[in-house]
Amino acid sequence: MPFKDPRANTAAGIEVGVTKSSLSFGKMMVAGFLAGAYIAFGGLVAISVSSGLDQKTWGTLPTLFTGSVFALGLVLTVVAGAELLTGNMAMVPLSAFSGRVKPKLVALNFTVIFVANLLGSLFVAYFLAVKSGVVTAPMPLERLGAISKAKAVTETDWQIFLRAVGCNWLVCLAVWMAMSAEDVGGKILAIFFPIMAFVAMGFDHVVANMFFIPAAIFAHVPGIDWLDALKNWLFAFLGNLVGAAVFVAGTYYYLYGRPRDTVAEQGAGDTERTGTGRFTRGGDDDGAALSGPGATRSGA
Repeated sequence: MPFKDPRANTAAGIEVGVTKSSLSFGKMMVAGFLAGAYIAFGGLVAISVSSGLDQKTWGTLPTLFTGSVFALGLVLTVVAGAELLTGNMAMVPLSAFSGRVKPKLVALNFTVIFVANLLGSLFVAYFLAVKSGVVTAPMPLERLGAISKAKAVTETDWQIFLRAVGCNWLVCLAVWMAMSAEDVGGKILAIFFPIMAFVAMGFDHVVANMFFIPAAIFAHVPGIDWLDALKNWLFAFLGNLVGAAVFVAGTYYYLYGRPRDTVAEQGAGDTERTGTGRFTRGGDDDGAALSGPGATRSGA
């Protein structure tokens, strides 16, 4: 199963960020809508499979089931191709750190993709979750209410921020490792464990919360309103940005993206290769476009 080493992966990530920042407005909106819908599909199936599991019997296993199927959202985003805000929070700043993208383009990309992701999430929440009746049956509605109240009401602002930092650190590592893989199976495997982990730990993903909280509001779950949603999105956005831009883009740019100043530094951190063919250095640019509007192999 060939893959890129960390230095080649960083170079590919820089190119991906340049590609994302140069997309037209129309392509950002369409690809962003798709990503919001894909993450919402992951949330919808997560509610469906974890509903009705009594905590006294199952303990914390429902969160494991929830995370395992929620990974569908990022798989669709990366493999099918779409533009997800939380992934862009790593890739576009990475290109900015290298001097390839101006700060105003970073802000523009984040703004447009945020709006597009929100529209896709709201579409699935309103039409495919609530109006379809999928989450309005007693057991799914109870599960949706529990998830949404925890995120919109129970968690403090500081808790939302910290959980969002951890969330997007893991999400962007999933995207980072998927970008290093050279085949679809490798990408899916790279995505699964970090996504399963962040959901199982109860971390906050701003785009996922664009589905869960509005779906609860549309379904008339008591005790949740749009101010709760806006507060959660604000602190989840900030935490997700720190998790991506500092702990993924910042660290990997420092390790592998800067010009190598000394001979001793040139091989530092590079992954060993056996030469047997199982692990091979992938030098091709993983930022090449997939089918779909402006999407890249990194997807998110």
